[in-house]
Amino acid sequence: MATTQILLPGDAISATQIPTSQKRKIGRGLRQDGDATTTGRDGSNNFTATIGGLLEVDYRKKTASISTPDARYIPKAGDLVIAQFRTSSTDYFHMYINAHSPQAILPQLAFEGATKKTRPQLKPNDLVYAKVVAAQKNMEIELSCVNPSTGKAEPDGLGPLTGGGMVFDVSPGLAERLLKKQGVVALDELGTKLPGGFEIAVGKNGKVWVECPEAGVKGVCAVGRCLREMDEKELREKEQRKLVNRIVGELERG
Repeated sequence: MATTQILLPGDAISATQIPTSQKRKIGRGLRQDGDATTTGRDGSNNFTATIGGLLEVDYRKKTASISTPDARYIPKAGDLVIAQFRTSSTDYFHMYINAHSPQAILPQLAFEGATKKTRPQLKPNDLVYAKVVAAQKNMEIELSCVNPSTGKAEPDGLGPLTGGGMVFDVSPGLAERLLKKQGVVALDELGTKLPGGFEIAVGKNGKVWVECPEAGVKGVCAVGRCLREMDEKELREKEQRKLVNRIVGELERG
């Protein structure tokens, strides 16, 4: 079960609101107060918010962090992003991530099974689902389309996004929730009701690629509308289900 709460910098969060497991993961925006000498009888400390945003707690996954829905995306190693091809040099594809980040480099052989003969032939504006492998200040951002430990594109489905589809812009906060599957049920609900379902790739840089092989453009637009309304209205799960039913009803009537 996941819960959310709006916080401002300096707000106190009771330790009872945070998962107590030793395997818990305390993420961005939370600072634990005190030390081992100031813990209560249950061995827990209180926390303080260091940034403003939504406190997101998932007791099942034992995670807690503060997300900032309207914050700028700042690339960091391990992030999944949707990047747009701009140009190439001898060994690299040069990729656009967003307006606030420098262009990234993607080695032309950083694709599953790629050789000089079989590497992708990207065209301007082609989209690639990639992982950030290096993002240090004053250095180029480097991307890859293979898992460094396996050399494979899976399990993340990395590589060129082919077959058409459309890209929708969402806030970094919603993108993170979609990737973590925290408090987002609308897309699963919609996927069961659209003919043939849909394919989706979510980038932490606030980009979501959608393709509906059977439902076509109407299906893609339905998913895009669902994303927009979830983002703008910060819908809870019950409201998301109502939204899906409304969108599907309009598709059937239209």
